[in-house]
Amino acid sequence: MDFSPLAEFMDRLTGWIVPGNAAAVYRDGRLVFSYASGLSDVENARPMLGGELFNIWSCSKLTTVTAALQLYERGFFLLDDPIAEYLPAWRDAAVKEPDGGTRPPARPLTVRHLFTMTAGLTYDTDTPAFERARALTSGRMDTVTVANCLAAEPLAFDPGEHWRYSLCHDVLAALVEVVSGERFADYVRRHIWEPLDMRNSTYHPDASDEALMAEQYIWNVSSGGTVELQRSGKRENGVLRNAGKGVHLRFGPDYDSGGAGITTSVDDYARFAGALANGGIGPTGERILAPGTIELMRTNQLTSAQLADFNWNQFVGCGYGLGVRTTLDRAAAGFNGPRCEFGWGGAAGATVIVDPETRTGLFYAHHMLNPQEEYYQPRLRNVLYACL
Repeated sequence: MDFSPLAEFMDRLTGWIVPGNAAAVYRDGRLVFSYASGLSDVENARPMLGGELFNIWSCSKLTTVTAALQLYERGFFLLDDPIAEYLPAWRDAAVKEPDGGTRPPARPLTVRHLFTMTAGLTYDTDTPAFERARALTSGRMDTVTVANCLAAEPLAFDPGEHWRYSLCHDVLAALVEVVSGERFADYVRRHIWEPLDMRNSTYHPDASDEALMAEQYIWNVSSGGTVELQRSGKRENGVLRNAGKGVHLRFGPDYDSGGAGITTSVDDYARFAGALANGGIGPTGERILAPGTIELMRTNQLTSAQLADFNWNQFVGCGYGLGVRTTLDRAAAGFNGPRCEFGWGGAAGATVIVDPETRTGLFYAHHMLNPQEEYYQPRLRNVLYACL
């Protein structure tokens, strides 16, 4: 293995518009690559060292589906169980009609619909459901109360009809909490982070955590659009603006965001990716999932109609399994790795890549809220496999 192409690619990104980045690769349960490039703090010219903490936004979803699949493995639920069996507030779920009216859904909303983003939920957080949850919890917004209040919002379509990125995995976190009898964040800590010796991961960063975080930026394009910016490769086409260290999808101090809540270090989350790649066994020797469950996770769950909705440019040639992008057509994707590869990304540039065939798990992070996924994600995947 020669990881110099990956280091060179990371350097090219930080020589472009990405302020800084870091990555780690685990193979066969051991660390084989760690590298950092650029700046963690542009204003103070502080170099990225690799031990910083990052908000990983939607990369948190991979932890949520893993936690839920642990309970699936233990027989607490089946994928096609109605959600209302566990969260009764969803028993009266309705679908919004074009004229603004509502009707009962054509079929029950199930656990599988939450895993696969086919439930009919949205990412709209400016709704009466959130106002009611804030009132009921005095602004603390615990995970289960928020999920119960969301049940009163009409679904955008009948469950199973379409794929739509949404708050599905936030509701799945509430399911984990109800079924396990543990607060979601506590369940994740006890059943995933502690077994993998992930000591730098949290849903609620405090002041000491924030002191270790890389600054978070947004790239303001001053001329042209994203495509022109990518083609030019010139920083003068825009400017980095510090966006603060917050995550707007943490709705309150008691909200454990299954969809976007984790703050972590690169090595911590690479341990998690490496465990999924290594048959569910982490560097400590602890197992977090069975190999067959990981295979189920990465198996495409979408119909041809739903795949038409899953049309993000960085995911050409991919399907969607139980909460993860999964490679289906290497030729269409222009991808040099195996079909078993899967993963997901986050809004500030975090990306997980898991490959059970080569038993390789990568976690990469940068810290820019318009992270240029279409540009860096396909290239990152190809460069990784050149290194192997």
